[in-house]
Amino acid sequence: MVELLAPAGDFEGMEGAISAGADAVYAGGMAFGARAYARNFDREAMLEAIDYVHIHGKKLYLTVNTLVKNTEMKQELYDYLAPYQERGLDAVIVQDMGVLQFIREQFPELPIHASTQMTVTGPEGMRFLEEKGVTRAVTARELSLEEIRQMHKRSSLEIETFIHGALCYCYSGQCLFSSILGGRSGNRGRCAQPCRLPYEYASDGKHFRGGNDLHPLSPKDMCALELLPQIIEAGVYSLKIEGRMKQAGYTAGVVEIYRKYLDSWFRDPGNYRVDPEDRQALLELFSRGGSHEGYFRQHNGPSMIAFHSEKKIGNAYPEISRRKAKVRGMLCLRAGEPMRLELCCGPVHFQVEQGMVQEARNQPMTRERILQQMEKTGETPYEFETLDLQMDENIFVPVKLLNELRRNAFGRLTEELCRPYRRAPQAPVAWPDFPASEDSGKGPGTSVDVSVSCETEEQLHACLERPEIHRVYLSLELACGHMSRLLEQTAVRLQQDSDRKDAETRVRQVDDSKKDPGRDTAVREFWLSLPHVVRAGELDPYQDRIGTWMEQGLAGFLARNLETYAWLKARGYGKCCRLDASMYTWNDWSRKFWSKEGIAGDTVPVELNYRELRSRRNGNSELQIYGYLPLMVSAQCVQKNLETCRKNDGMVYLRDRYQKKFPVKCSCDFCYNVIYNSLPYGLLKEAGDVQKLKTAGLRMAFTIESGNETKKLLQAFLDTYLYQRQAPEYSFTKGHWKRGVE
Repeated sequence: MVELLAPAGDFEGMEGAISAGADAVYAGGMAFGARAYARNFDREAMLEAIDYVHIHGKKLYLTVNTLVKNTEMKQELYDYLAPYQERGLDAVIVQDMGVLQFIREQFPELPIHASTQMTVTGPEGMRFLEEKGVTRAVTARELSLEEIRQMHKRSSLEIETFIHGALCYCYSGQCLFSSILGGRSGNRGRCAQPCRLPYEYASDGKHFRGGNDLHPLSPKDMCALELLPQIIEAGVYSLKIEGRMKQAGYTAGVVEIYRKYLDSWFRDPGNYRVDPEDRQALLELFSRGGSHEGYFRQHNGPSMIAFHSEKKIGNAYPEISRRKAKVRGMLCLRAGEPMRLELCCGPVHFQVEQGMVQEARNQPMTRERILQQMEKTGETPYEFETLDLQMDENIFVPVKLLNELRRNAFGRLTEELCRPYRRAPQAPVAWPDFPASEDSGKGPGTSVDVSVSCETEEQLHACLERPEIHRVYLSLELACGHMSRLLEQTAVRLQQDSDRKDAETRVRQVDDSKKDPGRDTAVREFWLSLPHVVRAGELDPYQDRIGTWMEQGLAGFLARNLETYAWLKARGYGKCCRLDASMYTWNDWSRKFWSKEGIAGDTVPVELNYRELRSRRNGNSELQIYGYLPLMVSAQCVQKNLETCRKNDGMVYLRDRYQKKFPVKCSCDFCYNVIYNSLPYGLLKEAGDVQKLKTAGLRMAFTIESGNETKKLLQAFLDTYLYQRQAPEYSFTKGHWKRGVE
């Protein structure tokens, strides 16, 4: 059976969704949810909501789909989740691998769903999550029907896919735009939606056009109503509607229409047709310049973008009704005996006795008066479908006692209906422990390992001129042209140097005028940095080449997404992986998760501030000290949408209302864009504080710089970090080094 899953921004929204025909709802509490500005549910409302859906045979999934800090893990997460899991919460939707690890150990009976914020883009990632105890994965919105079909064939995880509502321009979980520009992090549920703002466009970075009426990053909403049969046949189990920030009437209206057509397909799959009036009704509920069917049958395109249209919110929402469970009752009132009420609802059947029925001294109670009073179910989730009354003629029962009898009986009915969902309390588990090496990075007064990542030949040549550099990451495109030669040269030099006492001594020594006294230079390593986003099968054509590089001495891989890591692990390379900052390791539980995988290391998160990083174990982490931060990774293409697809890895530019210019790099081999910040991130004058973090190494990430710029930046940072020379003046952003995110 396929599930229709609806958003519940508050209790009214939940009631509307259930009444309109949703099989399940997803909702956020007062913390850890990706919609921090929705009304959400306080503790008592959430507990009531869990009971409400179970009374109606439905489900509720709690969103804990943000990144969680160490202090929150230690002080808040257990107390936040414990009452909900005991009440019978059906599942938790998570983004943070640390939260996944925490729940698996702390609440082993609680099902876990992988959020779309995990950027699940292929079958390798699905299988990896399945191994880790996840029961369902929410696919990236950008996937095609065929990609979803392959994921279903190669994994037994339930698949949940968005079918209606707003779309992010960026792959979910990979966006830092709002965070870096305004401090409101999408990874913390506080996105300010800078994608909905106007931007000017220039292919050359100079001649901008568009003005205040061009919104190149603002997608139209999706509506996949016509594609329901194909989506179901592809293997999707849960059809998800977006909209926790929207009004309850919107949710009810959308659910009602999708319920109608889902039931229609079940009754007669061969005769599925959508009435144009229903399609129009969905547009009238909410529209942002029209809608499209999502990425199911197209990779990207201008038809998916609301370039010039403002959103229109409907005002013809259906009236919200509260669905009530049907109860069959039998009330027995005999003089001199206790009142007896028998209830039957679904599988539950019981009776309660209370008080004493009296003989009437004056005016006896009429049958009509008793039934009228008992049928006042009010705000309870129940209503009588039938209520039989057996009574003596001359009796009296105070109305207060009738109300109390009904209230107590319904209270017990709730207990009986919800009892199968209840769970036993779980005592808190111990905080993760780590080997001493996790804390023993290189601090002040010790030599510093400097790494660089390069994407162009000019950058690579500039970096290879500096013998101080310990590790070089090459992009996949760059590696295809240079990696084998570099590895062969390294092998020759190692052989020539094999008779040295210390085989780790670097072959190319810095000259005496530059050498840091007492500092030995290690043999240079070459690593492969893989794409920001990888979809199903995209790395397969490179498998033989990667195998050859490993035989030649490739040191490892920089993995930037889950599918990449899982693909590498499946081929025996998991322990050679270093995670980039986009594979978030904010807390000790996430570090524990990846430590169990045996990875080579990770990258210090860019959204934690210096104070938070001081309390983080950084001994196995590289810290990026320079680079243009990627603000968005998108399956859309700015160049294609505003001009034409040129099928080259070129650069175009966007400019915001503050005249900040954002480079947009096209990665055509994997068909995505990276939008970079207008200024590079740089910790040039923070060298003293950086060394106090005791990281495993420092990284400079070169992306759009020319060869000459690369040389100058290397000189400045190496002089500062290795030779303690005064830092020159540069225009850098410090990102979250000081401020951090809420």
